[in-house]
Amino acid sequence: MNKLIFSLLLILAVPAMAATGPEQLIRETSDKVLDEIRNNAEQYKTDPQGVYDLVNTVVLPHFDFSAMTDLALGSYKEEVNEQQRPEIINEFRLLLVRTYSSALLEYTDQVVVYLPMEGSEAEGAVTVRTEIEQAGGFPIPINYMLRKGDDGWKVFDISVDEVSLVTNYRSSFARAIKKNGVGGLIETLRSRNGSL
Repeated sequence: MNKLIFSLLLILAVPAMAATGPEQLIRETSDKVLDEIRNNAEQYKTDPQGVYDLVNTVVLPHFDFSAMTDLALGSYKEEVNEQQRPEIINEFRLLLVRTYSSALLEYTDQVVVYLPMEGSEAEGAVTVRTEIEQAGGFPIPINYMLRKGDDGWKVFDISVDEVSLVTNYRSSFARAIKKNGVGGLIETLRSRNGSL
């Protein structure tokens, strides 16, 4: 899970440019985020709220949390009513933001290598492929799945070592819903966010 969290750190500061291509978007974002962490690590370690503010400011407009939530819910999406849906999206977003904020402080100068992109920009769906070099170990393959909408490219899933973020959460969402219904999932997410 730490590998998965680290991969998401690379796309937290997406420039607000709808015309930017998906691969350029990931490259520029990686550079910006890693520079920010490198230059201000001590400040963020002493001010966790500053990290939350950073992530809230730069990540929320550039992730499609609605699509991510639907994919994480899987077939249980049909059981969510109109009042519950925004609650789940909000709690899921908060969980990811707080998790990423904590992981930002663990950055230690890893190198990002870009591989050929898969998919078609013209068709509006691509996978930007990267590897994170690890000192003394094998590189970690990371794939960013993006779709283009009216407001530009948005990340809707990420896989690390062939493990999907959405699939990872889908199993825990399903367990919570099977045990205590959709309301139980919302309470589980709230409880987890309260402990972070």
